[in-house]
Amino acid sequence: MSDVVTIGSATMDVFVECDDASVVSVRKKDKSTDFMSYPYGAKLEISDFDSQVGGGGVNTATNFANLGYSTSAIFKVGDDIYSEGLFHFFEHKKIDLNSVIQDKNDSTGFSIILTSFEGDRTVLAHRGANAHIKKSEINFEAIKNAKLLYIAPLNGDSNKVLDELVKFAKENDTWVCFNAGTTGIKKGFNYLSKILALADVVVMNKEEASMATGITIRQDTKDTKYSQELVHPDIKAMFNKLKISEYQVIVITDGNHGAYAYDGKKYYYCPCFDGPVTSTLGAGDAFASTFCASLARWDIDIPKALVAASINSAGVVSEFGATQGLLNFEQIEAKMKQNPSYTAISENK
Repeated sequence: MSDVVTIGSATMDVFVECDDASVVSVRKKDKSTDFMSYPYGAKLEISDFDSQVGGGGVNTATNFANLGYSTSAIFKVGDDIYSEGLFHFFEHKKIDLNSVIQDKNDSTGFSIILTSFEGDRTVLAHRGANAHIKKSEINFEAIKNAKLLYIAPLNGDSNKVLDELVKFAKENDTWVCFNAGTTGIKKGFNYLSKILALADVVVMNKEEASMATGITIRQDTKDTKYSQELVHPDIKAMFNKLKISEYQVIVITDGNHGAYAYDGKKYYYCPCFDGPVTSTLGAGDAFASTFCASLARWDIDIPKALVAASINSAGVVSEFGATQGLLNFEQIEAKMKQNPSYTAISENK
């Protein structure tokens, strides 16, 4: 029996860095979009190259195990060279793989990650078996016996098992942490709200929260400076729409601007933990899973959980790979002591 069961994607990630890549910004009156660009038709030299395993299911299982929780992973792979690489990665990890689904007629997920000189990335993803998890393939007994079910974003047809997963977990008193993905969000709020209502912790990034709620973040105007407030009023509006059940904690992350949380009584804000940025891939998985693990460790201490999650995600972005810079709780607590002024702040509803 494992304390934590994670379900999500598993991929082989190939990181590519090219010095000829440019970041191009296209701006409108109320919106700006950044694009990574390469000279059209050119043959360019790769300045750096690496391959790592990744995917929400792999990244979060690795993090929970690294934080000291007995962990079981559920993900789906093919029977190919990429699945061999995934299983090789887990050889020395203390993670139960008995619930992993392998289908020789499907292909293992594969991603090409184009990394910019700023440390951010564009991902070209082939979902493969990640998009084809069926209810009949899931080890529900493992979920029944776990204390926490962590649901990473599920892609394609795999999203169809969400309803059954959260219902089963709640019926068996298994805590649910739900990291919403765009596939489920695009089904509309009426669909999503049924899942949100049963999740104990919900984590989204700002763009996902905007898509889910239909609420757009207003920019500062000459007369109104929203950015001077601790929590933007539109983020508060998102929280109030996303929080359906009284017992829930909702988290909205905002990249290098930090993260926000809401428990129905207070709004919380935690800035990013300062550190070098090599690649942002895996930072969201590290943040969300560390936040859930920290709530369990410190009796739902939301400010402390936000700080721990930010410190651990900063460790990930400092390394080239989604799990390379993960810290354990001893290392996280040491950084907390070394940086006593780094805290999360709150305001009443």
